[in-house]
Amino acid sequence: MENFTNVTITCKANIYYDGKVTSRTVLFADGSKKTLGIMMPGDYEFGTSCAELMEILAGDLDILLPGDTEWKTIAPGESFDVPANSSFKLKIRKVTDYCCSYF
Repeated sequence: MENFTNVTITCKANIYYDGKVTSRTVLFADGSKKTLGIMMPGDYEFGTSCAELMEILAGDLDILLPGDTEWKTIAPGESFDVPANSSFKLKIRKVTDYCCSYF
């Protein structure tokens, strides 16, 4: 999906890693939530409280998902799932634009 309609956007940004990762929260009428964000090059680790679907819109990155022992390259147009109550690692090589859905 390239556009969202009839949504509420939280003005205050979610800022992580000294501003190298930022996102804005998008709330839908049905109660669902997404974030739209940008990640600058670097190595990061994030924890989840609920399951997530991360869609990569642009960029160059590798991910190490919970339980995996090998890093996986994710290209623009691809996505990955992260289970609830877990953590995952990212290696961002090029500025990365993403959309994250929460379940």
